[in-house]
Amino acid sequence: MYNEVLILVEDLCLSIANKALTQLGMIAPNRNIHDIFNKELEREQQYDRNALSAYLQANEPFLNTEQKRVYDTIMHAVNTGSGGFYFLDALGGTGKTFVMSLILDNIRANGFIALAIASSGIAATLLEGGCTAHSALKLPLNLQVNEEPTCNISKRSGMARVLQQCNIIIWDECTMAHKKSLEELNRTLKDLRENQRLFGNALILLTGDFRQTLPVIPRSTPADELNACLKASNFWRYVTKLTLNTNVRVQLQNDSSAEVFSKQLLQIGNGRIPIDNNGLFKFPDHFCQIAESRADLVQKVFPDITQNYKNHNWLSERAILAGTNKDVNEINADILDKIPGDTVVYRSVYTIIDQDQVVNYPTEFLNSLDISGFPPHYLQLKPTPNQKLVKFVVKMNSNEVRTN
Repeated sequence: MYNEVLILVEDLCLSIANKALTQLGMIAPNRNIHDIFNKELEREQQYDRNALSAYLQANEPFLNTEQKRVYDTIMHAVNTGSGGFYFLDALGGTGKTFVMSLILDNIRANGFIALAIASSGIAATLLEGGCTAHSALKLPLNLQVNEEPTCNISKRSGMARVLQQCNIIIWDECTMAHKKSLEELNRTLKDLRENQRLFGNALILLTGDFRQTLPVIPRSTPADELNACLKASNFWRYVTKLTLNTNVRVQLQNDSSAEVFSKQLLQIGNGRIPIDNNGLFKFPDHFCQIAESRADLVQKVFPDITQNYKNHNWLSERAILAGTNKDVNEINADILDKIPGDTVVYRSVYTIIDQDQVVNYPTEFLNSLDISGFPPHYLQLKPTPNQKLVKFVVKMNSNEVRTN
């Protein structure tokens, strides 16, 4: 059992940092010397081919004309082994994820390897077997300050074998990626595949929408973000562009207002709305309802909440997006006041484990911390009927502070 645990821990270390336990100062498990380098390759080959074939047979007929053209183009490149560099320009709601899933399933159903990566963790979860680009390619996190970033992938590693043997690499939401990540992927594939053609003659499919989020560069100007964009890379002139324009989501809903709204969003994204001298534009008529105050916003989004707060389906159809956590907490407090019942207040209790650090971590400072993924220090809750509030205990991953 001890040895099996060490093997599982080592598999995690290999997937995250591409390092064996001995490289991290730990005891090496008793395992086959070659087994350590085959885990990632085995993971990409363990899909149920019969289930994938059944899914393909059931869903391929639902491809519309645009989606079918993209699907056939990519599958032809896969079947001929000609490689290529493609970019799928897909608006929101056009069925991009559906097309990518069918491409991945088709390749895997035939026993081949298809690597699915994305620029964000949420986008990666939408693809079967997907992971983030930084995790899969072992890219450094400081791309903007690193002149020549490198993928931390050795030729003997499992990911190297995946990149050598894969039939396609699909990179979703690539518009958020730094151009250096694409350039380093090109150098890595050339080295691993021992082929000096573009991307080592691998088939690369990038997907996304440049009207949405571009690379986020801390403390930068718009010019810095544009310079970091993939379109600023020297490789972009070699790309073959594919497009999806038909909003399938609007068609399925058969909602005329949703169609008008999608067209207005597209006009804004394409820069067809006039702007003033300050670079600002005015929303088109009937684009949205303007709330005059925070209370008005809450009333418009959650009308009659005192009667509907027990209706989970009603609540799931409503949400308010805010720019900062401060706004979120204030809006939550306003909504909570409208819900009947007594408010129960919980305050976090911090304990300094190392008493020598008491001066460095005063209680007032600890109470001011709002850690992502944790409840706030001052937590207000209202139990609904037949529900009880339960105390929770959380131990922070720190040698200095513990919170209950």
